Amino acid sequence: MDAVLRRVAGGAGAETPAGAAVLLAAAFLLPWNLAGFSLMGQRGSWLRRGTLGLSLIVGQWLLVGLVAWLSPLGTVAVLRHRFGFIPLGQGTPLGDLPLLAFALGFLFFVSLALFGRRTSDHGFLWALAAAFLALLEGGGTAPASVYFGAGGLVLAVSVIEASFRLAYQDELTGLPSRRAFNEALLKLGGEYAVAMVDVDHFKKFNDRFGHDVGDHVLRMVATKLEKVGGGGQPYRYGGEEFAVVFTGLADKQAMPHLEALREAIQEATFTLRGSGRPKEKPEKPRARGRRRQVRVTVSMGVASPARGRLTPDQVVKAADKALYRAKEDGRNRVKRFSYFW
Repeated sequence: MDAVLRRVAGGAGAETPAGAAVLLAAAFLLPWNLAGFSLMGQRGSWLRRGTLGLSLIVGQWLLVGLVAWLSPLGTVAVLRHRFGFIPLGQGTPLGDLPLLAFALGFLFFVSLALFGRRTSDHGFLWALAAAFLALLEGGGTAPASVYFGAGGLVLAVSVIEASFRLAYQDELTGLPSRRAFNEALLKLGGEYAVAMVDVDHFKKFNDRFGHDVGDHVLRMVATKLEKVGGGGQPYRYGGEEFAVVFTGLADKQAMPHLEALREAIQEATFTLRGSGRPKEKPEKPRARGRRRQVRVTVSMGVASPARGRLTPDQVVKAADKALYRAKEDGRNRVKRFSYFW
């Protein structure tokens, strides 16, 4: 048993039965904790997630410490036991229960990495792989320390990247967010134009067809905005409003690109499916008469700094005034800001 404990525990400080029990318990709990943190990251406020996560970690370590103190040899025996459902586990210092936890964890994070959109899930996957290699080394050796350090570094970088994307990228449309737009304004200089884009009658549309259809409309408009010509960079400004920044172009030069964008959005259609649509595709599709083709339009206002007479914030306000003028004149049109209104 002593040889087994040294193999599992590794470092001199963990060669006791209690140390080995703690290490094996950590190996079993780590995949579940990483999966739990991944799921918590998808919903709820940051404060709630942080408080819940910290509470779970503290509670787990208190429980692990108590179990390791009361019955260290029994804990080691259970967590190193071979039940026979993992044939590849022979020769590893981990029992079938920790190996099963890691196997399920790998399946979970691989599925998220393949079908999900969050970069943090890739970090969780590689951190789990590094921790597994470290535990196979025994947990207290020099190579194990390198693996643990690499896993922690990968996880930290992925969390930082995910936080950056959360702050600077709109989750619904994938466009840069308003914070990114505000920072872009600080870097503007020379000739440029700012266009404000608003979906016409969006509130009525949203109230009539539902928020899911409204979200689909916003994503469709965002897709068209990404294809705007003239080197325009689109942003999600808020609600149904977007912004486009043209560097090196004045408002007059940006007008043809905005007109082409307006027409592309006007011509785009999508189908509303009835509420009675079956969950599974029927063998004989119903007639298309119940489906409804829906179109949306946008109004736009564009402004330039007028040879330096306006600051970037004032240009945005001027573009907003031009946008409201476009709405007053009947919507579905582009207006340039004019000092003579």
